[in-house]
Amino acid sequence: MIKKFLIVNPFGIGDVLFTTPVIKAIKARYPDSFIGYWSNLRVKPILESNLQINKVFALSRGDLKKIYQESFFQATWSAIKLTWEIKKERFDICLDFSLDHRYSLFAKIMGIGRRIGFNYKGRGRFLSSRVDIDGYHDRHVVEYYLELLKFLDIPVSDKSLFLAVSAGSELKAKNLLAASGIEESDLVIGIAPGAGGSWGKDAVYKHWPALKFAQLGDRLADEFKAKLIILGDESEREISEVIVHAMRNKPVDLTGKTGLGILPGVIKNCNLLITNDGGPMHMAVALGVRTVSVFGPVSEAVYGPFPPGSEHVVLKWDMDCRPCYKNFRLAVCDKDKECLRQVSVDMVFDAAAKLLS
Repeated sequence: MIKKFLIVNPFGIGDVLFTTPVIKAIKARYPDSFIGYWSNLRVKPILESNLQINKVFALSRGDLKKIYQESFFQATWSAIKLTWEIKKERFDICLDFSLDHRYSLFAKIMGIGRRIGFNYKGRGRFLSSRVDIDGYHDRHVVEYYLELLKFLDIPVSDKSLFLAVSAGSELKAKNLLAASGIEESDLVIGIAPGAGGSWGKDAVYKHWPALKFAQLGDRLADEFKAKLIILGDESEREISEVIVHAMRNKPVDLTGKTGLGILPGVIKNCNLLITNDGGPMHMAVALGVRTVSVFGPVSEAVYGPFPPGSEHVVLKWDMDCRPCYKNFRLAVCDKDKECLRQVSVDMVFDAAAKLLS
């Protein structure tokens, strides 16, 4: 009998990619299994490209709240449709990474017998098997996620992240880069000066100063004859504009032009990605692209490149108050993001130069 798994993760790009080693382990143990994935709408493209996932249910609680603000009837219909689509698949097992009791309650109501997840602040009361946690610390989130497989006796042999790039996405990316004047022989360095989209207004606390990105970009262009491309969504345009206007060597500004259907293909064509802590960094890691990342309030041991290695350099400035993001809470910063500002352009340039040499 084919086993049917439902993976639940309503969070951002990084968290979704952290579940890919779990998916690989399930498929290695049960090659014919059916895997459904319940995510938010934003990350749907990177899940649909993964051929190990049979069906994507893209509608989180956060998405529903936004739809309700526009139309009560549309939100109600979307919720009913989601319920019907999940129920008709008759899943056997739910792996719930949401840390929210409402998802596991829904799974129970849908008749999913085995519901495995984390008991954070008592929110695991509707799980049939649970791991008690008070947050993620001391080890990477991937290690926490893989721990849930112990309840299913599924061994883990490959902990690396996985991100597929469809042929269509890769072609669109190549065409976009070519139209921007970038040739295949060019040394291409991507810069993601925003990142942390799932943090909303608090994402600014993860951002290395835009002017430092500009100074860095000019040095890389001068010394390596590199082509620089700026990556980000429309909400990060203000950051990108600061960089573009401040640079002597004008970069290719792709802000707002690379949705998640194209972004993996663009990153795959980079020789190096320089970024803040956020989704683009994890995408680059999953695609085998070298990275230099700047970490501020968040622990790199928990949320950094995984698995860590010499091709991924994390730069940080340790302070007594760092990391201040603990147990899913960001402390009020009374030091004006000093942990980020103290990371110098020289530090990032030297790290990039070493990876490019």
